[in-house]
Amino acid sequence: MVSSDPGVAFESEAVIDPMKNDVLIGYNTNESHPIAPDQFNPELETTRKEIWSYYAYYIGDNGLSLFNFAPTAFQNLLYQAAGDSETLHFAGADRTIVSIVLLVNGISFAIQSVIFLVLGSFADYGTWRPTILIACSLVAWGVGFGWLGAHDAAKWEIGTGLYLVGLIAYQTTITFWTAAFPGLARNTPEMRQKAEELANGGISRIEYDRADALKRSEISNMAFYIQSIVNDSVENNNYGLSVLVAFASGVWLLSAIPWFLFEKRRPGQKIPAGMNMFMVGFWQLVRAMKQIYQLKQSLLYLIGYFLLGDSLNTAVTVINTLQNQIVAYNSLQLTYLLLAGIAAQAVGIYSFWWAQKHYKLSVKFMFNIIVGSIILLDIWGMIGIWTDKFGFHNLWEMWVYDIYYSAIICPWYSYSQIMISEVTPRGKEFLFFALFSVIGKTSSFIGPLVSTAIIQATPSGNSSTPFYFLFGLSLFAAVIIWFVDVEKSQLEQAEFLAKEAAALQVIEGYGTDLGIVCQNSEQVSSMSVKKSSV
Repeated sequence: MVSSDPGVAFESEAVIDPMKNDVLIGYNTNESHPIAPDQFNPELETTRKEIWSYYAYYIGDNGLSLFNFAPTAFQNLLYQAAGDSETLHFAGADRTIVSIVLLVNGISFAIQSVIFLVLGSFADYGTWRPTILIACSLVAWGVGFGWLGAHDAAKWEIGTGLYLVGLIAYQTTITFWTAAFPGLARNTPEMRQKAEELANGGISRIEYDRADALKRSEISNMAFYIQSIVNDSVENNNYGLSVLVAFASGVWLLSAIPWFLFEKRRPGQKIPAGMNMFMVGFWQLVRAMKQIYQLKQSLLYLIGYFLLGDSLNTAVTVINTLQNQIVAYNSLQLTYLLLAGIAAQAVGIYSFWWAQKHYKLSVKFMFNIIVGSIILLDIWGMIGIWTDKFGFHNLWEMWVYDIYYSAIICPWYSYSQIMISEVTPRGKEFLFFALFSVIGKTSSFIGPLVSTAIIQATPSGNSSTPFYFLFGLSLFAAVIIWFVDVEKSQLEQAEFLAKEAAALQVIEGYGTDLGIVCQNSEQVSSMSVKKSSV
């Protein structure tokens, strides 16, 4: 099981957690024999069947239905309804198609923020968190099949509703699916062996943490890689955008069944005495908001993630809208572009993972490569403001873009999540992944709204003008992320959890000597971790 303490633990009096039926590590100790921060329950050990069912879920939940084809179907309805004017009256004003898409994205992401704050704070407790994924998947599939009834211009408003709800359902499923990978990695037989080696003095804590990071990278990257090489069957389904959305939703439904059957319901944290599920969820959320300043490196990455996610999400939305106009919403042409992107994504993600494993590169180093690639993408789009010969104005550029984006930038969706797990205290995965998702969604509706205003304020209505803003945003985010120190973050996480343990013991009235707890908290926070070389 994943322990609630990420710091170097020391052997002490064993305390049994009744929720996990596992041995927890105490803080009151003068012993100096290190044991692993992750304690293992044989009944909850990760199996190959469970890992492959985890991969299978993402084969369906890869965004094809509600994140790729649905936006295209939505824009196609808007384009048909608008006619030659290419404007529609929406939300109290006459707006261009690009402006409407960005505004609906903003509304969707604002709603997601509220949902994530509520669900994410509860998901680290008890065993009910898989139910969140099941329920949201059902909603997503319903929306996917609902697109079969929205395929003409007269139903563009229905299409708007389907697109809005579909984005919310998709983003919720992907967030709670992703948050499971640290627990899977840390319960594998390989990590159990590493824990035993650490206890026997065979490896250092730095080596244990490096193995942990590589195992998390492996599961996250392989999930993205496998879904990339499986999706070639979409080529045979070019009968219309609505059919494509429904077909992809059906594939998603079938691929999700193994994960729902084989996922082990690993218990989360114990609910403190005197609290119920709802009270402790809000308590954890409020406390995390108040105490996040203690996790300075986590906060630094949170800010960089916010800004870079804003830039990337908005850039992709703008480019995809330009792409749809260039190919005239031709579903066959879009499918070919998508297939090229899928192939490039498989090559790119596997290459990133191979390079990291072969050369023993850090997660941070790999992430910095992706950050630089995003800046180049913004420069590419910015050139299109001044000329129509280059800058996402030609069909050949869209082929190059799909390959470049898929091979070099798509690893962002894997490595940004691995980076979240790097700065997340153990046992707080669902809260922190939800918190980062909220930040991501907040950025995703601020960026589109700002870009909409920029387009609206431009006399020519040039859809490329937001790239001025996006380039500056990406560059600023890159500077912030450069200064994130993962090793220092590990020390901050240890101190954070030690102080939380003290607070919980006061709440539960265990009568534990707070002085000893705080003293050990300071001891953990003062411990140094040598920086690993890239």
